Amino acid sequence: MELYEFDKSIRNVKVICGVDEAGRGPLAGDVYAAAVIFDDATVIEGINDSKKLSEKKREALFDVITENAMAYCIATATVDEIETMNILNAAMLAMKRAVEGLNIKPQLALIDGNKSPDIDIPVQTVIKGDAKSQSIAAASILAKVARDRYMKQLDEVYPQYQFSRHKGYGTKLHYEMIEKYGISPVHRPSFLKKVLNK
Repeated sequence: MELYEFDKSIRNVKVICGVDEAGRGPLAGDVYAAAVIFDDATVIEGINDSKKLSEKKREALFDVITENAMAYCIATATVDEIETMNILNAAMLAMKRAVEGLNIKPQLALIDGNKSPDIDIPVQTVIKGDAKSQSIAAASILAKVARDRYMKQLDEVYPQYQFSRHKGYGTKLHYEMIEKYGISPVHRPSFLKKVLNK
């Protein structure tokens, strides 16, 4: 089934938003989420799970999605919030903010994965939703591109960590930079307990 057909197949309600997050795994930076609403006639060519697309393709699709969506919102939860409430709850908070930030209220939210945020509209979780639903895939692209751009901005503030190269993920290079320079204010201490205990 094509991704847009999945969304169409559950249109017993008129306004559906797809929701996904980016940045649960990295050692540094905020977690991002996006919510996207399309009308039922919109088909975005080339859309897919953001992890299956090149950075160049995601960047191009970001503009196509934002131009063609009826509504979209990108939201975050901060490193402090991740540390206070844990990464899963922070990701749910970012998703909640993305849905509540839409300028059209959806009648149903399609949430990637098996957990859903606490929002005041009906939700349907979709396992591997970013490979099944056009609106979830679009949300995954917006969240991923927005977070990558944010990590490039952090790279300018903390150039020694080379965030633009690894986007905060736990690569060999990133761990080497942490061992050399210590942790920065944008690192997630709860993700670095082994390093901190050394």
